[in-house]
Formats: sequence, C-alpha cells, structure tokens
Amino acid sequence: MLMNADKSTLLIIDVQSRLAPAIHDGPAVVDNCAWLAGVAARIGVPVVVTEHFPHKLGATLDALKAATEGARYVTKQYFSAQADGCLAGTEADRRRQVVVCGTETHVCVQQTALDLRWAGKEVFVVADACGSRDPANRDLAFARMRQHGIEIVAREMVAFEWLQRGGTELFGAVNREFIR
Repeated sequence: MLMNADKSTLLIIDVQSRLAPAIHDGPAVVDNCAWLAGVAARIGVPVVVTEHFPHKLGATLDALKAATEGARYVTKQYFSAQADGCLAGTEADRRRQVVVCGTETHVCVQQTALDLRWAGKEVFVVADACGSRDPANRDLAFARMRQHGIEIVAREMVAFEWLQRGGTELFGAVNREFIR
C-alpha cells in the first residue's frame, strides 16, 4: 500500500526538550521530524504533534516548533495517543493513513502505532525519524510493529509517495527545498 497525501496525516510523537537529549542520535531524529513536517506543509498534509506530560518532559523542541507552525498540538498522559483520546477530532482521527515519527520508538510511538492499526488505520512509521535512548529497543519496536501490519518506511519514501510523480511544479519545489 502506498502513502497518499490526500489520505495522510503526519503524527509527530513527543519530541520534547527534556527527553530529546537522551535519545540515541537525537539531533538526526529531530532534523528528520522537522524535514517531514516541512514536506508535509509544502504538500498540504496536515500535521498533529503530541506532547506527553509537557510540564515534566518540557515542550516540543524549538527547532521542531518552527517546522510545525500551523500544526495541531495535543497533550497526553497515556503512552498511546490513540488510547489517550487526544487524537479525537484531529486529522489523525479523520484520515485513513497516519504517518508516525518521534520518540520513544519502543514506548509512545509503538503503542500509538499499534492502537491506530487496531483502530483500522493504515500506519506508516518513519524509521529515520524515530528514536529511543537505546537503539536496540528502537529496532525491537520496528520488528514488533511490522508483525502487526505496520509499514516501516524512510522519510524520502514518504515524500516521493506523497508526491506520486515528477515533472510537476510541486515536485520541483519539494525537490529544490527538501531532497538532498
């Protein structure tokens, strides 16, 4: 199954100031989440950002806030944003496909992705935009999610599937601004 911009929402999970420094290869994860948010904005894919106990884990990182201007922000207490109910009424609730990234892969990302899948959504987890404190935990989460029908993808796969074709003005703009 391919990702489609008209059916997708980008869901960024818990990229927060007190958690981010502990994430293995954290700066790359943050950069890739911001890159995806920029591509989503350029293409017109809605973005939803979660914050888990922001009074304890801090707010979303400033670098990501800049890239998610206009996104819908929600707070949560459950590890799974779906179980928490904070996605109700957002584009992640209304659209069929949810493209997920953020931290921590083996906790909030995985639990949200599994609950979304069980709720009947097509779920895509962006491997190069997900992180955990221990990369072994991240890798185990990817394997487990695959076993439950969740697609594990890379950020450029998301961009090119959302674009669907080359030779358009939009493709040219995204290619110039984001593709390396």
